[in-house]
Amino acid sequence: MLRLRGVRRDYAWGSADSIPQLLGERPDGTPVAELWFGAHPAGPAPVLSPRAPADLEALIGADPTGTLGEDVVTRFGPRLPYLLKLIAPARPLSLQVHPSLERARERFAAEDAAGIPRDAPERNYRDPNHKPELVYALTTFEAMCGFRAPRRAAELFAGLETPLARRLHAALRAEPTAAGVRTVFTTLLDQATRPSLTQVQEVAGACAERLVNGSPSPRADGTVVALAETYPGDPGVVASLLLNPVTLQPGDALFVPAGGVHAYLSGLGVEIMASSDNVLRAGLTSKHIDVPEMLECVDYVAAPPIRPAPEVFHGATRVYYAPVDDFELSVTDLADLPAAPPHPLPGRGPRILLCLDGRVDVGADGQRTVLERGEAVFVRSDEGPVSVHGTGTLVQADVP
Repeated sequence: MLRLRGVRRDYAWGSADSIPQLLGERPDGTPVAELWFGAHPAGPAPVLSPRAPADLEALIGADPTGTLGEDVVTRFGPRLPYLLKLIAPARPLSLQVHPSLERARERFAAEDAAGIPRDAPERNYRDPNHKPELVYALTTFEAMCGFRAPRRAAELFAGLETPLARRLHAALRAEPTAAGVRTVFTTLLDQATRPSLTQVQEVAGACAERLVNGSPSPRADGTVVALAETYPGDPGVVASLLLNPVTLQPGDALFVPAGGVHAYLSGLGVEIMASSDNVLRAGLTSKHIDVPEMLECVDYVAAPPIRPAPEVFHGATRVYYAPVDDFELSVTDLADLPAAPPHPLPGRGPRILLCLDGRVDVGADGQRTVLERGEAVFVRSDEGPVSVHGTGTLVQADVP
């Protein structure tokens, strides 16, 4: 077992205090949007041992079969297939989507062939991997994910007496299908048809007025108003009326597949995903936007958000299975279990364990180490089964 240090990401949308407080640190006013624990080339976690390679990517590269296991190397190659994060949005993230594995491979190769540096701001594909993801809420976590039923979206545009809202309402009424949703979404975001700042502000103003006078969906109208305050004039403000609202309470999870349009709004959570940094944005951001590429990757079929229910093992571990091969996440709460004997953790292969609170004693391959809040450890595949005891809570990332 080797201890890891998370890699901070200070994106502007991040909270200045949520992650530092979880780590037991004093906030310094700098936004800490994410804390990465993984081996992605853009931010491999440092290994806290003078006798080991400097970071997790180098550690795995020195012994892929021992660290990952033969099965994982056979399926994914000599790389850790997942990336574990803490994520803490204090204001909305971008309106975004992640590509399929096939498209990521194709477009990554095309951008390499075009000579676009992999760290260039205008680059879309920084690796040849897809990025399905699951977020587990540590606090109340607000998001938008996937499209509403077209008829429900049409109802939200009805009664907003602005030219843009009337036009979008008519389009959805005329074609209450995935094709109609695509037409409206594309109309809002495409450079040739996107509304002006004034038109977006008119819709936001109409939603604010409706909130006062009686809204059919105070939540949807409130989201429009809040987004308009943060991103005035951005067409993504209006596009939010097409999307499903999601509120996760602590312990809830949300899975976002490839092609799923989403935006995280606020909260603190644990996020696990395929090891990728491919994000295609179309609005609600100051980062690089590529609307045509984003629109090509979107799944326009209306569907409720995917909220996996956990399976419980040994009375203390909840496992959240995602419909992908790259990762699974488990959460173990030891507070109500006796101090002994050690509690076995389900799962196998290369694991990352992150302590969320309390004090947890971790054992594997005859070794033991103690994790406290915010501390993490990497367990190699060849170190075998893992057991824990103590009074804390920890999450485990592993490969199914």
